[in-house]
Amino acid sequence: MYVCICNGVTERDIRDAAQAGCRSVPELTMRTGAGANCGSCLDQAAALLDETRALRELPLPVLQHAA
Repeated sequence: MYVCICNGVTERDIRDAAQAGCRSVPELTMRTGAGANCGSCLDQAAALLDETRALRELPLPVLQHAA
């Protein structure tokens, strides 16, 4: 799905940037171009960035209790 129509940035592009270590919306804009024109996509881009980062940083102590 396209998140930033102005620059052709997809949801996948944002998730890939987050997986590669992108930590903020300004950095996301620098890496992908999302939000660099009209800015209407910034809320959705920020939500995807936060969601992906949260999944990436998910602590795994729960697995210790499963064994």
